[in-house]
Amino acid sequence: MPVYVMLSTLGPGGWETVHEHPERILEVRREVEAMGLRVIAQYALMGQWDFLNVIEAPDEKAMARAAVTLAARGTMRTTTMQALTVEDLVESLKSPAAGT
Repeated sequence: MPVYVMLSTLGPGGWETVHEHPERILEVRREVEAMGLRVIAQYALMGQWDFLNVIEAPDEKAMARAAVTLAARGTMRTTTMQALTVEDLVESLKSPAAGT
């Protein structure tokens, strides 16, 4: 199943919610999984981004729907990218079609 990395930054309203109700972070995970995706890992970050989520989704459409649903609340902004394992990249570079 395709894997995606979602970086997110909370706005003032998002931080207020997390500060008052820290368990809300876990509820978002359940909401994402209810959309048919699987959260592999979540990390809180220090720096430009506030959170990193590693998510399995059936396809780009399912991942896009989840990203838009979360961002539509107006409490966060996201950047989402599909991720390949290094092993899959190496294998794809070995295939005959890679050189054409």
